[in-house]
Amino acid sequence: MGTELALYDAPPAKQPSGCFLSLPTSQEIQACWELCRLHNNIGFWVVYLPTTWSIALAYHAQSDLPGVAALARAAVYVPLCFGVKSLIMTIDDILDYDIDGLVERTKGRPIPRGAITLPRAWLFFALQSVIGIALALKLLSTRALYVSMPVWPLYVIYPTCKRWTNLAPVPLGAMFNIGVLMGWADLSLDGHIPWETLLPIYFGACLWTFTYETVYQHQDKVDDVKIGVNSPALLCGDYTIPITTATSIGFLGLLVYGGIANGQGWPYFVGVSIAGAMLLVKLAQTNIDNPHDCRDLFLGTVSVGQVILAGLVIDVVAQRLMDGIPL
Repeated sequence: MGTELALYDAPPAKQPSGCFLSLPTSQEIQACWELCRLHNNIGFWVVYLPTTWSIALAYHAQSDLPGVAALARAAVYVPLCFGVKSLIMTIDDILDYDIDGLVERTKGRPIPRGAITLPRAWLFFALQSVIGIALALKLLSTRALYVSMPVWPLYVIYPTCKRWTNLAPVPLGAMFNIGVLMGWADLSLDGHIPWETLLPIYFGACLWTFTYETVYQHQDKVDDVKIGVNSPALLCGDYTIPITTATSIGFLGLLVYGGIANGQGWPYFVGVSIAGAMLLVKLAQTNIDNPHDCRDLFLGTVSVGQVILAGLVIDVVAQRLMDGIPL
């Protein structure tokens, strides 16, 4: 791959003036905004929604858990999930800047176009990490911190994956969906974490990530072949829709299994069914050779997750009202 990359060297970036520790310029502030993808927050949603699923599951299973505690925890995770998403996006752009400069869709990102130097991008990432760790230590329970720690190394491993494997969505899913385990860990009243309920949902959510990320990567497949990098789109090829249909069914099946294990009611299963229909119909309509179709399916990911969350919320509220349990 090194030889192929050398054949398609990215144009040298225009380096902003100023020393390493100088105050950021307006150009660099804009570049940092883009590095965090704050102009496009789908990354936030795909991290946040699995976390809220977990909070709703814990709220359903623990009748002594006050609703205000669940809502407060959901609010706490908003800045945390924005931070996680921003960290992942920033380190991805830093470690992939040479490849990004060779791909039509990504060559306008801040580092390839020269809006910020690589050292200054690393400095920005370090500042994000310090702030993020401080917030996590302040806001998360010890249990939730311990649950999240196994995926921390993936923050750095994931951006390198396209250089050596076609399965980058696997570590991406492990990172994005760790909130499925963390939300309940934060709200457990007795310290118990029901792995038999949460792990199936976690692995199902990872299949969901594989589904939308594989289709999304078809936008870059021509450039990926030219450069010599790997992607799940190249691995699955013309079989992408059958494969991602299978992973979608696996995702939905594991959600149902976890719901049964948690004693969920019919509103939850209706929500899963509607979300599944949305996802499967969209997959069937997707032409993987049409970048607009691939991007469209990816953007619809948020709605799928929100419908599942709506089913969970309606389920627990209805159950508490019927049982006379305070919300």
